[in-house]
Amino acid sequence: MTSNFRFRTTVSILSLALGGALASTHSLVAQTTVEQLNPYVTTATRTPNSMGTLGTVTNQLSGDELERFQLNSFADAISLATGSPVLRSGGLGASAAIFLRGANSNQTLFLVDGLRMNDPNTDYAVMLGGACMGACDSLEVSHGPQSTLYGGEAVGGIVSLRLQREEGEPSSQVGIEVGSFGTVQGAFSAKGTKGATSYNFAMQGGHTDNDRDHNAFDSINATLRLDHDLNERVSVGATVRWFHGEYESPGDRYTNDPDNVEYEDNLIVTMFADLKNGDNWHTHVILGGQDRRFVSDMPSAFGPAVVVVKNRRAVLDWQTTLRGIDQHRLTGGFTGEINHTTNSGYGNINEYQQLLAFFLQDEINPVKNVYLTFGLRRDDFDTFGQTTTGRATAAWLMADQKLKLRASYGTGFRSPSFLDLFGASAFYQGNPNLRAEESRGWDAGMDYYFANQQGSLSATWFENKFSNLIAYDFSAFPGTTKNIEEARTRGVELKADLRFDQTTRAEVAYTYLEAENKTQNIRLLRRPRHSAAANLWHDYGRGLRAGTGASWVAGREDVHASTFGTIDGEDYFVARLYGAWEINEQLTFTARIENLFDESYEQVHGYPQPGVGVFGGVRWKF
Repeated sequence: MTSNFRFRTTVSILSLALGGALASTHSLVAQTTVEQLNPYVTTATRTPNSMGTLGTVTNQLSGDELERFQLNSFADAISLATGSPVLRSGGLGASAAIFLRGANSNQTLFLVDGLRMNDPNTDYAVMLGGACMGACDSLEVSHGPQSTLYGGEAVGGIVSLRLQREEGEPSSQVGIEVGSFGTVQGAFSAKGTKGATSYNFAMQGGHTDNDRDHNAFDSINATLRLDHDLNERVSVGATVRWFHGEYESPGDRYTNDPDNVEYEDNLIVTMFADLKNGDNWHTHVILGGQDRRFVSDMPSAFGPAVVVVKNRRAVLDWQTTLRGIDQHRLTGGFTGEINHTTNSGYGNINEYQQLLAFFLQDEINPVKNVYLTFGLRRDDFDTFGQTTTGRATAAWLMADQKLKLRASYGTGFRSPSFLDLFGASAFYQGNPNLRAEESRGWDAGMDYYFANQQGSLSATWFENKFSNLIAYDFSAFPGTTKNIEEARTRGVELKADLRFDQTTRAEVAYTYLEAENKTQNIRLLRRPRHSAAANLWHDYGRGLRAGTGASWVAGREDVHASTFGTIDGEDYFVARLYGAWEINEQLTFTARIENLFDESYEQVHGYPQPGVGVFGGVRWKF
């Protein structure tokens, strides 16, 4: 079965279902104006806003949608939300990376429950490749430079994973899933509200052998959120998120090492308070910390080779928002952070860093249906110095609030790592004079909102320029790093999000990307020229729900896993089917087929992805 046939088959399935849904709802498009354009999001401005008033491109998936689409993988949820692929170097549990708007894999910031999970010294790759989404998680993605609100690494954008406050009656759910590759997964969740206190707790874990020898993955994910209202004006709470993974890493298919194992523990804890000092003054404070430990055990003929990386972070983040000043809403605050990294491997790192940052943002509604934002931020690092960033956005609602024109411009930065600054070995010496990598990015586009919250269509042109990129200087001995490269990425993002009478949901996201290293005049590696993701879900009634999804990647360059030369990466098209049958309010059976057409492909050259997999499960609510 050829890739073209697979592509045409899945497109036909999506088109037939989508065409029927569009025909049944065509008359709804012109009936009424939009009363509430979209659910509220917070990542783009740090304040609750309807997506219909934002000048920032923002995607969202709720916990209910993630469960409905049977997307419990962090990586798969991001791919569907953005249309940008998350590339794994192996099966489930392997390290993964995302190149949002063509930015480097270390230039996207991951926020977890309000804390940044990664910096130049703290890697997100293992958790992204293996972590599951919790039962009460929601996912938001804001595109483009966001350093003005969140600091370093927010160059390509922000991915925010957040536990939601529970508002309903107490309930619990237990589930199990088994399937191909010796997969066994279990999950338990409990949530509810009792008086002034609400809670949600979820735990998932399991095992899979993946589709290669010596490539097993075992994991445990646990999340907890507690909220308590002290009175009408003050509420407090806490979150806990823990990920543990053990991944047998045989390396590329030319190596197939049977003894390599990687271990990761990542614990993120926050305590927070919300204070309402009147209708127009709101303060939010977070005190949190992260403790990550990564171990790579790679035995060889020369003896054991164990590398241990430890990252510890303490954060105080305070923000206050004032409104009611003419047409302005002001948000300002500061972030204080201390982090410590040790790395027993290359560079032999044992370093501390302190950060103090101040930010201010003004959201303005000068006239009806026009929304503007302006922001500035100053980050002061005790390791390499200070950085100032800014951002401005504009949104204009037209045609009875059905059409929005929008634009944004912002600057971003990525801090040099401890290895870049201070690493030392016989053949390498860090450069303490490095500056932060910098970016300037803008976009412009439009969104069309269907009536009665039936969905939206959007189109965006974007461009980013990167300067002071840190690269290895081969001309020196010992080798070192310098700010010597520049790059540019630009392209088009298209997305359709269609919702029909609560029974049908269709999403299609596509990105066209040109990504070039301007210094070397070559295309940036692993950035596909074309990438797309699609999902179609339908409720057939009587408890039966089913859907199909697909992802497509084409036109990219990669590195050959054996020769290390630059090669044309293979194109791939992967489809899935999933369904659920709700017998009653308590009992639900689920089924899904991943890699429906058994596509043989590699997201990263030399690391094959699993073939067709069939999985079935059961969930019990009580």
